[in-house]
Amino acid sequence: MIFVFLRLRSENSLDCFIVAGLISSSGLRERSCYILKLLHIISTLNFDMCFEVPPVVTFYSLFCVISVRSGSYVSSSVSVKSDDSKKGGQPNFSRETLSPTTSVQNESSDTDIQTQKKHMSFKDNLQGIFQDLENQILKFLKNELEKFKKILHEENTEYFVKDFGENRCRIKEAALDLTLYFLKEMKQDEAADTLEDELFLIHQLKWDLQKKYQRVFEGIAQQGDSTLLKNIYTDLYITQGGSEQVNTEHEVRQIEVVSRRHEAQEIQVECRRLFEASEQDKQIRTVLTKGVAGIGKSVSVQKFVLDWAEGKENQEISFIFPLPFREMNLKEKETLSLMELITQFFPETKGLNLTRRNQFKVLFILDGLDECRLPLNFAGNETCLDVASPASLDVLLTNLIKGNLLPSALIWITSRPAAASKIPPDCIDRVTEIRGFNDEQKEEYFRKRFTDENQAKEIIDHVKQSKSLFIMCHIPVFCWISATVLQNILEEKRNTVVKNNQADDAFKTLQESNTEDTPKTLTQMYTHFLHFQIQQSRRKYDGEYTPDVSWDKDAILSLGKLAFDNLLNSNLIFYDTDLEACGIDVYKASVYSGMCTQIFKEETGIVLGTMYCFVHLSVQEFIAALYAHLLLDINKKSVFDQDSKNRNESMIDLLKTAVDKTLESDKGHLDLFLRFLLGLSLQSNQRLLRGLLTQQDHNNQIKEEIVQYIKQKFEANLSPERSINLFYCLNELNDQTLVKEIQTHLSKGSLSSVDLSPAQWSALAFVLLTSEEKMEEFELQKFKKSDECLIRLSAVIKTTRKALLNDCNLTDRSCSALPAVLGEENNLKELNMSNNNLQDSGVKLLCTGLKDIKCELEILRLSDCSITEEGYKALALALRSNPSHLIELDLRGNDPGQSGVKELTDLLQDPHCTLKTLRFLSTAAEEACQFVPGVVGKNPLLLKELNLSDCKLGDRRVNQLSALLQDKHCQINTLFLYNCSITEEQCLILSSALKSNPSHLRKLNLSENQIRNTGVNLLCDVLKDSHCKLKTLSLSSCSLTDESYSALTSALKSNPSHLRELDLSQNKLGDSAVKNLSDLLMKPQFKLEKLHLYECSITEKQCEILTSALKSNPSHLRELNLSWSQIRNTGLNLFCDVLKDSRCKLETLRLFGCGISDVSSLTQCLMNTKALQFLKELDLRFNHIGDSKQKLIEGIRDSNCKLSFRIEDQLPKPDDSRCCIS
Repeated sequence: MIFVFLRLRSENSLDCFIVAGLISSSGLRERSCYILKLLHIISTLNFDMCFEVPPVVTFYSLFCVISVRSGSYVSSSVSVKSDDSKKGGQPNFSRETLSPTTSVQNESSDTDIQTQKKHMSFKDNLQGIFQDLENQILKFLKNELEKFKKILHEENTEYFVKDFGENRCRIKEAALDLTLYFLKEMKQDEAADTLEDELFLIHQLKWDLQKKYQRVFEGIAQQGDSTLLKNIYTDLYITQGGSEQVNTEHEVRQIEVVSRRHEAQEIQVECRRLFEASEQDKQIRTVLTKGVAGIGKSVSVQKFVLDWAEGKENQEISFIFPLPFREMNLKEKETLSLMELITQFFPETKGLNLTRRNQFKVLFILDGLDECRLPLNFAGNETCLDVASPASLDVLLTNLIKGNLLPSALIWITSRPAAASKIPPDCIDRVTEIRGFNDEQKEEYFRKRFTDENQAKEIIDHVKQSKSLFIMCHIPVFCWISATVLQNILEEKRNTVVKNNQADDAFKTLQESNTEDTPKTLTQMYTHFLHFQIQQSRRKYDGEYTPDVSWDKDAILSLGKLAFDNLLNSNLIFYDTDLEACGIDVYKASVYSGMCTQIFKEETGIVLGTMYCFVHLSVQEFIAALYAHLLLDINKKSVFDQDSKNRNESMIDLLKTAVDKTLESDKGHLDLFLRFLLGLSLQSNQRLLRGLLTQQDHNNQIKEEIVQYIKQKFEANLSPERSINLFYCLNELNDQTLVKEIQTHLSKGSLSSVDLSPAQWSALAFVLLTSEEKMEEFELQKFKKSDECLIRLSAVIKTTRKALLNDCNLTDRSCSALPAVLGEENNLKELNMSNNNLQDSGVKLLCTGLKDIKCELEILRLSDCSITEEGYKALALALRSNPSHLIELDLRGNDPGQSGVKELTDLLQDPHCTLKTLRFLSTAAEEACQFVPGVVGKNPLLLKELNLSDCKLGDRRVNQLSALLQDKHCQINTLFLYNCSITEEQCLILSSALKSNPSHLRKLNLSENQIRNTGVNLLCDVLKDSHCKLKTLSLSSCSLTDESYSALTSALKSNPSHLRELDLSQNKLGDSAVKNLSDLLMKPQFKLEKLHLYECSITEKQCEILTSALKSNPSHLRELNLSWSQIRNTGLNLFCDVLKDSRCKLETLRLFGCGISDVSSLTQCLMNTKALQFLKELDLRFNHIGDSKQKLIEGIRDSNCKLSFRIEDQLPKPDDSRCCIS
């Protein structure tokens, strides 16, 4: 064993040793790693010395040669981490005397001489070299230790970790190893683990993910050339929100709907900020990102991970673990812990302890939920809390998502829309949706794809000319398909014309070229794509290019069967068993992916296992349609009845069956398949498939027959979605007749006067949906004022932002279309259905859509729609179910009943309710609602009693108040307007309001207002209305005359059954007035209980008339006030005659200030009749009563009655508490 011993004296007098030598003993291989790293410390310093490591080091030996060489650096393949550094093993630093070193023989003698000279120079300067060496080493180590300390203190950790990763070299790794070794020797394991995780495990994971994710294979992985992601990546349009409910529509149909969405109404989310919560949101732990197949979910994941791995974004996250479901499917039957699962997917994290001190922020990306074959039994799976406890994969994932495992971990799940409901909504904190490319991003993609600006512009212009193609370009994969096809067409055309010396034609655009050669429909595009890919594979494998394709029919039949059978079951991912079921040998699967390069792909996951899929769902549907034609062509069988022995299936039979089958599907999963199937029946499209399909002799006849068959289907009651797809089918068949008819009507503006057939209605919907201009506003009056028009055009309505359906003669029948408009993906933010007879039944149908969580309606107008209390309750219930969107609700002109207004105003107290404007009233009434709370402190719509007494209202306020009173939303039943300076003219306004809505008011006080005869006459129009149910009317001090009383009594005679209290005090009653009033009191239907005639100057004669009336109908009156009228003793005696009547039930009699001097008759009446049984209050104050009052007092006291008796003299309180005399 040979050693080189270097002894350095540090500043603190401690020795530092660097050892190198020839190690021949067994078991010391790991220690050589330490020696190498220490030698590298010296090798990187600026000294004339070098350490050369010969190949023999691989045989557990290390030979070190010290020679004089300027600027040398030693490279080594020794691992960054040695086992000893992890285990804390101590290197064997020997102090034995060193043996002479032996130099390696050089190839020339000149080199030997130079080496000897360098050795001599080295020996001469040894002292100075090692002095400088000591200073350099100490300075470097102190600097590195200071960085490590800051990392452990979490001071600027991101910068130092990044510095370590970007400037990583052997010397820094050696310094880290030394630090970790001594920390463990000092029993500081936690500090050592933290430092190791920060600088090694995290860095290693980032390094591996960076290598994996930095390149992208457009269309298909592992075939063709890859591209750096940063060179072609185009930002995708991602929005916040979206429903947790299942969207069962065909994904291409969803894309067509999305294409008409208005971006301004959506909240855009940057992919890099998925987990950033707004100030209003709670902390976001779990994000669900939805998007149709091929829209860019996995590429978004790739970009997110790559930005993190490269240190650009989200550096607060310590570890990101992407776990694709398609790969985890292969472990569905295994039992393992979460840490074992992570280690299997990411071996470089072995030994990681994610739960240590909860210091790590970890993100799990579960990509492709739609590909998951696990049951994900959130309700039934057992709880798992320990990351080290073994469990099934299903249990691990459900507990991870629910937060039982690693509750601090972030979770990002991606899924196609139909599978999103597999995750319970309460496990999701944020839902986002990838919309794909918006129109600007589509162009950006093509400009990045083609460096030739003219070529890019030409392709963009061509795609824009076809609505169906441009819509499909929302999907990045379709952009790639289009770019591939159109680029190939351009190149072939230009190569051909240049070859034929037609230089001028070489610059013809796609539009100027032969139309048959340029795809304008989906079928044409995919047929070109298939043709091109087969050509490419032949060129690759056979080394030859020919315009005609040599088709492998058996292979395409097998591939087509796989596509069709799994399309029926909505499967996109296939495994070995799926291939075997379709007759594909799994050992030859690569043949198929090779033959159809970039159409069918084979993938191998991180863990062992192989998956297969088509590059996109639309490609699978195209291959399935091609299979249907091929099966018919070869076997004369229909794909819909493959087991049948019938071998006489015709093309038209196949096409008709496909139309029927597609229309039977509510979710439309065969929609695109049908488009391709019909498109492939055209001779123009079969031209590219010659050699594969037999050319039909009667294609035109088949086309005409299937076109007519499709048009007949419009007569059935098809959903708008199914109808629209049939028009896309007609488009694939190049039939535009119905569309052109409707376009003619639109250009003439004659639609409102034309009766359209069901087919024409569907054509109108299709034209509006595919127009170049996005419709911001839909106005039904421009088309037809009818329920049918709304129902037929509902698919159009939901693509607009504002729908004006008001004044269109709509009924509750049209409301049946509204749940689909509001409850599915839509743009609608404002809906106006005012002035239609919807009634409660229509509103209930509307509420079905409102309560749907997909409904994002912000403004709803339902004024004058015949809605009652029941409809209001339905609205309140719907808005409680989905309170977070509607900000304005207009219900003016409806009748809310007793509780309708309260049902909705209570909703405003809900903290989740976003409703800001709840409009029940006209503008004037709204103004009343603004000034009234300033007086009474409450919203008048919630009041039963409104007291504005002593407020000088004036004309403006009276107008506002009248507008409020005449609205059915106003439920005020008691109105006090005492001393409000109301004039005769203002009384006209008030009376008009009360007349228009007379059913609520029960008590009205207009006292101390000079309304005079005119005002009373106007008020009488209200009183005589049979709907008026007024119980109390106060008109004291209103300057009434005999004319007023005549009108008043006449009105009350016509509607006598409701009034119970009448106050006419402080108005002079003439003889005719008293006569009219008495006539009213005599009517048995008039059931007045309280009559106030205080200070009305009633004479003894008039009192005789009144008492006569009371005697004829004495059973109703309970209270009578004739105070300050000079009825004298005569009048009192007359009233005694009334009290003597056994039918009299009078309880209160007020006669103060009436000139009474003798009460003897009253005493006798009270003592000898049953009057005291009813009489509760008797007021005789301010009368000059003589000695007779004493007998009255004694008689009342002895009667054991409960009478409250008031008289001028102040008497001591009687012992009997039941009798109160004053």
